[in-house]
Amino acid sequence: MGLVLNLIAQTIVWYGFMGAIIFAAAGTIDYSGGWLYLGVMVALSIVFGTIMMRVDPGLLRERLKPPVQKDQPFADKLIIIPILLLIFGGMGFMAADAARWRWSSMPLSAQWAGCGLLLAAVLFIYWVMRANSFAAPVVKIQKDRGQAVITTGPYAIVRHPMYFGALFYLAGTSFVLGSWWGLVTVPILALLFGIRIGIEEKTLRTGLEGYDDYARHVRWRLIPLIW
Repeated sequence: MGLVLNLIAQTIVWYGFMGAIIFAAAGTIDYSGGWLYLGVMVALSIVFGTIMMRVDPGLLRERLKPPVQKDQPFADKLIIIPILLLIFGGMGFMAADAARWRWSSMPLSAQWAGCGLLLAAVLFIYWVMRANSFAAPVVKIQKDRGQAVITTGPYAIVRHPMYFGALFYLAGTSFVLGSWWGLVTVPILALLFGIRIGIEEKTLRTGLEGYDDYARHVRWRLIPLIW
């Protein structure tokens, strides 16, 4: 019951916070892109949160923990700040662009295509979590859960597939909110992820047996065939 209440509470808080940012930046609640985005994301969060509660409650419990934790390297605590600022600030920028400043003029078909991209990104991230029960939101070695190197599923293609999926999630967010300019946030997020990957790989190489061998076999860190 505690996990259920935590999931409900965090869903309300996170999406209430997102909604406040989006509509404050838009300067109006008469913003269909904002309502479409929140509706899609709340529905997906409820569906996949309920599934994870059944199939992997241990991972869901980890995912619901705060983005700054005791066992987390100090460098990761620092890099998570600009990542979160970019994600939430980016949403505000996208909303202001589409509804307040009206720099972007995006057809409704593109916004609906963005819904499809959001769904694809969330499904991919769900695949990542099904393959890796240790996909915590922070960099740390989960000795209490017996963390081991994962080499199957998306991890056979790229070493940090969660971040790869998150890039498409942010792109889908920009489309649903109706902002062409919002797509500029995607390469910036990729750069920040690149910095965090360096922090994460240092932790994994020193604290997780077998990671060096895995890294030799799976060459790409974030984007297949590129890096």
